[in-house]
Amino acid sequence: MKAYVEGLGVWAAGLEGWTACRDVLAGNRAYEPAPLALPPSPLLPANERRRTVATVRLALQVGSEAFAHAGRDPSATATVFTSSGGDGETLHGILDALDSAELDVSPMRFHNSVHNAPAGYWTIATHSREPSTSLCAFDASFSAGLLDAVAQATFDDRAVALIAYDLPYPEPLHSVRPIGSTFAVALVLTPKPTPASFGRLMLSLGEEMPTPTKMTDSALETLRRGNPAARSLPLLLALARGDHADLVLDYVSSNRLAIAVAPPPW
Repeated sequence: MKAYVEGLGVWAAGLEGWTACRDVLAGNRAYEPAPLALPPSPLLPANERRRTVATVRLALQVGSEAFAHAGRDPSATATVFTSSGGDGETLHGILDALDSAELDVSPMRFHNSVHNAPAGYWTIATHSREPSTSLCAFDASFSAGLLDAVAQATFDDRAVALIAYDLPYPEPLHSVRPIGSTFAVALVLTPKPTPASFGRLMLSLGEEMPTPTKMTDSALETLRRGNPAARSLPLLLALARGDHADLVLDYVSSNRLAIAVAPPPW
């Protein structure tokens, strides 16, 4: 299967936005992790913004950037949302409440605990009635989301946006499911090249493949290994440099996802 990349959004420590990320990955400046703030989304009215949790803000941030980069209308585009575990702060709050004498779980916490909460806020924010999928595949969540989005683009012959995000859990959840730092990425994908396209992806699955592609920069490799959404970094590196590249990403069980990246012209 193949698809074309039309827009990108990124939000991570030291990689705040695709422009900053591209500069680092292209070698124009060194990667320097820094404290990361999650900006409120201008897509939502104030009363809705107050209800949002970190996963929602991350998804809206990178999704908005990717669509602005692509110059495409988000209300008319299908979406795939993927995360290895959802909003850890919300899950922690619910578990805390269940461990208390009152057993009082707030409706807002329950509302934000469901895995498709970011997708719901996205559709409200963008007024979209297009198809939306929310999925999870543990450490292979980015690969699973990419495979799903490219399959939809290919077989439905339509643009699809992939939005992937993961954040660290609070303790004690962090001890059993450590995620190093926050990372989110969004790609707008099309089945055919457009004037905005700047990368072609050709995907295949298999078991007899090389080990997953690593980052040569040690700090970026730590980021890649420490966050399931950051497994996208080798792909972002190839797109930032405009390179031909053959990449391998982890997938479910013993399977792996091979991606052949090519810049224009095609």
